[in-house]
Amino acid sequence: MKNSKLIGFLVLVISSLLFVQCTSDPIPGPPGADGIDGVNGVDGQDGIDGTASCISCHSNAARDIVESSFALSAHGAGGVFSFTGARIDCASCHSTKGHLDFLAFGEVDSVSLSNTSPITCATCHDKHSTFDFENDGEDFALRSIDPVTLVIDETTVVDFGGTSNNCATCHQPRNSYVIPAENGTGQYVVATTRFGPHHGPQTTMLEGIMGANIPGSEGYPGVASAAHRTGASCVSCHMGESTDVNEGLHSWNPTEAACIACHTNGVPEEMAGFTEGMATLKQLLTEVVGEEYAVDTEGNPVFDVDGNPVGTGVPITGLIVDVPSPNRSNEGIFTTEQAQAAWNYMTLLEDQSNGIHNPGYSRALLTNSIEALQN
Repeated sequence: MKNSKLIGFLVLVISSLLFVQCTSDPIPGPPGADGIDGVNGVDGQDGIDGTASCISCHSNAARDIVESSFALSAHGAGGVFSFTGARIDCASCHSTKGHLDFLAFGEVDSVSLSNTSPITCATCHDKHSTFDFENDGEDFALRSIDPVTLVIDETTVVDFGGTSNNCATCHQPRNSYVIPAENGTGQYVVATTRFGPHHGPQTTMLEGIMGANIPGSEGYPGVASAAHRTGASCVSCHMGESTDVNEGLHSWNPTEAACIACHTNGVPEEMAGFTEGMATLKQLLTEVVGEEYAVDTEGNPVFDVDGNPVGTGVPITGLIVDVPSPNRSNEGIFTTEQAQAAWNYMTLLEDQSNGIHNPGYSRALLTNSIEALQN
């Protein structure tokens, strides 16, 4: 009996030792010999240079042609700065610091006028707003590509869609003079020798707005309906690719290739009948007769209690005249229609496209202005 218990105890002990031995980590032996190297993998294609998208624009080759064409442009030639760049009313578009003030604050800081500079690359360009050009579009690091609120009418916003908005920032009428409209008196006081929308109504002409829409035989087209407005842009027409620095690029002179893409029968130099119509309208404007206005002690026009301008009885011949220089205005009291016709003449003249920006709107302004003065 005792022997049986002893044998059972020994079996239990031996089994326990075997269990511990089976569950213990093995003791590693010395490392074996290295195996044979595997076959080399196939080389992949090199990735695109991280600077490739930058170099396409930011290289000496690209920069040289930009700078050469810019130097030949009205922007770069220096004249727009030398004459008006240091004037507070002009510096917003005729100097770099003035323009930066205007973009930031909506006006020019007089302090900037003491150290301003001509238009340069930095006037319009700063830094990119995105580098995802494929999805977001190329912004060309322009400072202003947002829709533009007009200076002459802050309730009107023009959106040419992206880069062309940079052009619209400056190429718009100034707010120096009120567009003539019927005010109940039938009269309008021209109190300047520079009457008109200033030198930059290209944006509003392309949009088909801000003329004096005199009723007449020619209907006015819908706003923003011109073919150059819907099917082209400032950039596509004026900055086409070119190997000639005198056209396209930063010269802003349209290339023939940019035009014939749509004008397959040839590039028009003007709206049909534009030169003859403008000559007729100007002749009529040189013949209208107004009246000298009375002035107060500060030289401002005097108005009576009903809002009518007070005249002196002295006749003023001609609203648009060539004295002391071409296409200046005589000061005086004129009829509303005479002032409207003069506004339209100066708008069409200063647009500088010979009616091409918006032929339908140009034709309506020109035809109806002539009719108003002939009737």
